[in-house]
Amino acid sequence: MVDKDRINPSKDSFDINDEKKRYRNILFKRILFMGICAVLLFIVAGISLALGSASMSFLDAYAAVFNRFFPGYFNVSDLANNVVWNLRLPRIILAILAGAALAMSGATTQAILRNPLATPYTLGISAGAGLGAAIGIILGTGFIGGQLLIIGNAFVFSLIPVTVVLLLIRRHSAAPEVIILAGVAIMYIFSACTTLLQYFAETNAVAAVVFWTVGDLSRAAWWQLPYILGVFLLCFAINLRLSWDLNIMKMGDDTAKSLGVEVNRVRKIYLMTACLTAATVVSFTGAIGFICLVSPHICRRVIGGDERLLMISSCLVGAMLLIVADIVARRLLAPIILPVGAITAFLGGPLLLYLLIRRKRIAN
Repeated sequence: MVDKDRINPSKDSFDINDEKKRYRNILFKRILFMGICAVLLFIVAGISLALGSASMSFLDAYAAVFNRFFPGYFNVSDLANNVVWNLRLPRIILAILAGAALAMSGATTQAILRNPLATPYTLGISAGAGLGAAIGIILGTGFIGGQLLIIGNAFVFSLIPVTVVLLLIRRHSAAPEVIILAGVAIMYIFSACTTLLQYFAETNAVAAVVFWTVGDLSRAAWWQLPYILGVFLLCFAINLRLSWDLNIMKMGDDTAKSLGVEVNRVRKIYLMTACLTAATVVSFTGAIGFICLVSPHICRRVIGGDERLLMISSCLVGAMLLIVADIVARRLLAPIILPVGAITAFLGGPLLLYLLIRRKRIAN
């Protein structure tokens, strides 16, 4: 007897093959996008290395970098070696780590709270860090002395909103909307405290606080990088490990619980990693805004909602955006260097509006 299904394949078999082909095309598109972002990040970093008062070519800049690891293979002048390693490279690596960390924290916060406008800054991280920095600058007191006074204060105070939010989840199993509103309330409280401190402070101290809160990379140094790198890698590994649970939680808490996901535990872990990452970056750079908000939106249009790939691509785009903003800050009014936080807000605001308007047009 002849098997009719082999002679006349059913429509369902063709649908399955079509779906497999469609999935492979989508996966290829996503991987290609991440590959392009990685290449562009390498190029933009090289351009940033080459630009400055002591100008050099793109190849000379990277030759100075690789000559440190492979001595004798590249012809590098002492001037280029000194400028790259002592002045520009720490700033660029800090921009890459800070941009990637902020973008990752923004992507996970938006997913865990199911709100496209949610970021760690929404939960009061930047306001808490600003208050801690203001206390260190204006009052000269803090948890740690010396050059770590402002950084230590900013980090400790930025963790206070995180603690309040986690206690809220633990005691009341708060919904995402309640968590966001609680973060906004904490943000206003800390901002009011910072304003009162500035009101009674001297003019120079107020200017220093304002400049710190805007966010800048001019304080970059080699000793800062291990702290940010260590926290970023730890939180990235944890987030990637729990990414499947986060994808399931997008279907709703009840559905996720029925599938075996510990919703409150996953939400607390993600909020802890996002806020810890953002707090670490903000304590060293100040509140550089819009990177954690814009980067996930850009990647979501190409990558989609898969949190595993969205997290990786957001890190690449966030790092690239911050380096581009830093190039603009350094070269727009050279030799005057503008605060990079102002540039990210100036560029990120219109970009976010464009993405929202285009998304609405596509939906219509």
